[in-house]
Amino acid sequence: MELQPLQQRKKVRLGDLLIEKQLLTEAQLQTALAEQKKTGKKLGRAITELGFVDEDQLLRVLADYFQYPFIDLLRFKLNNALIQSLPETQARRYRSVVLAVEQNGLLVGMADPTDLMAIDDLQRILKKDIYPAFVREHELLSILDSVYRRQEQMASIAGELAGELKDSDFDIREMAQSSDSNEAPVVRLLQNLFEDAVQIKASDIHIEPEENQLRIRLRVDGELQEQVMNEKRVASALVSRLKIMSGLDISEKRIPQDGRFNIRVQNKSIDVRLSTMPVQFGESVVMRLLDQSAGILELTSLGMPDAVRQRFEYLIHRPHGLILVTGPTGSGKTTTLYAALTLLNQPQKKIITAEDPIEYRLPRVNQVQVNTKVGLTFATVLRAALRQDPDIVLVGEMRDSETAEIGLRASMTGHMVLSTLHTNDAMSAAARLLDMGVDHYLVSSSLRAVLAQRLVKKLCPHCQQPHSLSEQDKTWLHALGGDEHTQFLVGRGCHHCHNTGYSGRLGIYELLEMSPELIAALRRQDTQLFAELAVKSPHFRSLSQCALDYARQGITSLDEVFRISASLDD
Repeated sequence: MELQPLQQRKKVRLGDLLIEKQLLTEAQLQTALAEQKKTGKKLGRAITELGFVDEDQLLRVLADYFQYPFIDLLRFKLNNALIQSLPETQARRYRSVVLAVEQNGLLVGMADPTDLMAIDDLQRILKKDIYPAFVREHELLSILDSVYRRQEQMASIAGELAGELKDSDFDIREMAQSSDSNEAPVVRLLQNLFEDAVQIKASDIHIEPEENQLRIRLRVDGELQEQVMNEKRVASALVSRLKIMSGLDISEKRIPQDGRFNIRVQNKSIDVRLSTMPVQFGESVVMRLLDQSAGILELTSLGMPDAVRQRFEYLIHRPHGLILVTGPTGSGKTTTLYAALTLLNQPQKKIITAEDPIEYRLPRVNQVQVNTKVGLTFATVLRAALRQDPDIVLVGEMRDSETAEIGLRASMTGHMVLSTLHTNDAMSAAARLLDMGVDHYLVSSSLRAVLAQRLVKKLCPHCQQPHSLSEQDKTWLHALGGDEHTQFLVGRGCHHCHNTGYSGRLGIYELLEMSPELIAALRRQDTQLFAELAVKSPHFRSLSQCALDYARQGITSLDEVFRISASLDD
């Protein structure tokens, strides 16, 4: 639709236009005008909030009258870089978002495209002609929150902080004692950083100093998103402040340090695990964020297929034996074990854990933090735990043969032992224990089941659409035993998912239970026969098949299925 020149636009009284279109009565108009006078709201807002006219109806009538397009932002492919060409302050002031480059200017979505002064200012700021479009205001504000994500505010504070800092006059101790955030830009910068991370549900924050800039990256759904700041000296201020919050030595910059602190962000209690490491231009910091207020996930909410969950619940309720949860770092093993402990946590059961680190605090559970510096290893804690009359023992990780052997012997003497192991799939776990030097009779006598898992990204519900299979997709699909005629979905990318096409993650699982045939193969140390029998187990379903099931249901994409399959082949 072609835009009329600014000087040719006709003025209109909204109430008269809606009455003319028979969408509003005179009595309703007078009621809305009275509401407008009382609240100071715009007439259009008053009309829609009173329920006289639907917002979409109102916008379409105005769009038709002014010959401007009406754009559904939920279905519009956004360009973050283009949106950010308009500074955040002006975008929020004029309720505007830059949508596309047109032949002679820019298409700009506006909450009120009839505001000629706003259009004139936008043209001056962007130095191009503006082609206004009507958009829903709540969608526009959601996009601004998603795209800008306090980046301008953080950069402004960082610039302010860099201006205050000189090579010799920065006293972090004095700043730490200041409770006035106006006097401590570093505190406000950290506050904005944590609020941004919590808003987009980041699991980790990376602070990486470089020669002339500071790089901040947030890990969201397993992938890093970054922001670069040109204020180099800000890095040391941030690191020093974080060290003080963690109780670390701010004068020691030559060796790595680990710490922990708790903060409240947006009414959430966030546990922060901090790790520092000396790098070429300062100290790199990585923070793992753990939302304590969210509570521990239950097994029913992890994404386990019902058949797997029911068998897993049955197995962990047995009086003794070893159950392993396997997968690479970041695959959700700890979350699964905490969910299992939550289910098992009853007054009649004594539970002791050995963890490194303790991620979530559980009531009634005796949680022990491993500390290798003072000799408190997994094996040491496990030995001591067995003298504390436990029913259930959780070992954070079986890192060595000593820990594995003690855990296996404990499971033989009437204890349920839960632990993790780093293997690619379920059938590799027994072979890994044997490779660690554990006697085969211990493994065959104690191991009850292995649960292997991964995390797959869930498709964004706001922008998923049918996926057309390429020839390569069909080849992969046939290799996995899938049907190319199945309708799969893909995420197009929208402001809700930061243009990734995904929102959140879900676990996929394969459960291998020890059968008499598998136990016999272990006793003979025949790992090849063990693997062959494992695949043929009656209830066994591989990780790739589980991922493909979710793709068939439209929960994840084929790309995620192929990624999981490729990682298993490696």
